[in-house]
Amino acid sequence: MTGDKVYICIDLKCFYASVECVERGLDPLETNLVVADPERSEKTICLAVSPAMKELGVPGRCRVFQIPKNIEYIMAPPRMQLYIDYSAEIYAIYLKYIESADIHVYSVDEVFMDVTDYLSMYQMTAKELGMRIMQDIMDSTEITATCGIGSNLYLAKIALDITAKHVPDHIGILDEASYRGTLWTHKPLKDFWRIGTGTAVRLERVGITTMGEIARADEGLLYQLFGIDAELLIDHAWGREPTTIADIKNYKAKSNSISSGQVLSRDYHYEEGKLIVKEMAELLCLELVDKGLVTDSLTLHVGYSNRIEKKSAHGTISMTVTTSSARQIRSYALKLYERIVDRFTAVRRVYLTFNHVIDEAYQQYDLFTDPAGLEREHRMQQAMLNIKEKYGKNAILKGMNLMENGTTIERNRQIGGHRSE
Repeated sequence: MTGDKVYICIDLKCFYASVECVERGLDPLETNLVVADPERSEKTICLAVSPAMKELGVPGRCRVFQIPKNIEYIMAPPRMQLYIDYSAEIYAIYLKYIESADIHVYSVDEVFMDVTDYLSMYQMTAKELGMRIMQDIMDSTEITATCGIGSNLYLAKIALDITAKHVPDHIGILDEASYRGTLWTHKPLKDFWRIGTGTAVRLERVGITTMGEIARADEGLLYQLFGIDAELLIDHAWGREPTTIADIKNYKAKSNSISSGQVLSRDYHYEEGKLIVKEMAELLCLELVDKGLVTDSLTLHVGYSNRIEKKSAHGTISMTVTTSSARQIRSYALKLYERIVDRFTAVRRVYLTFNHVIDEAYQQYDLFTDPAGLEREHRMQQAMLNIKEKYGKNAILKGMNLMENGTTIERNRQIGGHRSE
C-alpha cells in the first residue's frame, strides 16, 4: 500500500437479511430469506436477500414477483428498529479499535475508518486490523462483514464494492497504481461508486465504457457532458480522492433543509391529498421545534396516479415569516397545494421540504403575527414532543390523524417507511 493515508471501509453483508437469519438461529450463507412486507403486493421491493439467495442469482433489491418461482424462501417482515439496534452494537465494536473522530458512518450497514495512525500502535497491517474487526463482528453478532482497504476513501470503497467480491477472504486492497492496473478495463461502469445508469449511458454514447477510457478522454468533452461534475469523474478515473474523514466531519452546509415524503397505498383524490399535506406539515413542524429550527420557504412535489401519464406538480412558496409554527406553515403548504395540484387528477406521491432551515434565534414576524399566540403554540408543540418521547409517537394525535384517509398513525409505527418492529 503506497501513500500517506490508509482507509478501511467495512460493509455488513446482506445486513437486514443476515439479521433476520441470526434471529431465527439460521445460517445466512445457507438460508434462503428475503426481507419484504408480506402485507404489500408482489410488486413491493425486497429490502434485502440473504447471501444464499444472492448465490442463486437473486439481486438484492428485486421485487418479490421477480424471484424465480422454483426458489423456496422465508419472507421476513422488515423490523427496522432491530436493524438499528444491531448496527449500534456493531458500531460499539468499531469503537473498541478506532476513535469516533476517525469513523464516518456511511449508512446503517457501512462505515469508513481512517486507520493511518492506528497501524503502528497495534503493530498490524491494515489487512490484519480489518480481519480482526471482521472476526469480532462475527463472534459478537454472527454477521458476516466484507472489507475494502485503500489509500483514499474512494479506493477503499471500490476495493469493497468490486475487488473484495473476487477474493476468498472478502478483503479488497487498492492504491492508485493497482487500481489503474486492475480496474481500468473493468466493465460495467455502473459497478463504480457514484456512476449511475444515466452517467454510464451518456458516456457510452461517446464511446466511453471503462475508467481507463475516462482517464484518457478529452477533458473538454467530459466538462461539456457533465459540467463541474466532470472534475469528480476525472479524479475517480485516476483513482484520486482528496477528501478525508476530517474534511467530512468539518463540513458545514451553506443552507439546510428538512423533508418528508411518502408513496400512498392507493390513488387519493384532491381533498384526500390535501389532508396528507396537512399531516406532513404538522410532523415537520414538530421536527423543527424539536431541533430548535425555523424556516421561511416550502417546496411541494406531488406525483399523480401511475395510471395517468401526467407531469408531477412542483412548486415553492416563500413565507413572510421565519417560523416553526404549524398554524402558519400549514396555511402556506395548503395554499401551495391548491396552487399547483390539479384537483381532477388522483394523487399517489407527496414530498414536502422546508427550505432555508436556520436556528430559531433568527425567527422573524410579519405585521400580522401575534407573538403571544405563537409562544403559546410553541409551548404546546413542546408539550406534544415531551408526551411522544415518553409514551410513543401515537400517544397524542390531532383529530385529522384519526380520519379514515390519514396516514400519520401508520407512519408513526414505521422507520424509513417500513415497520419498526
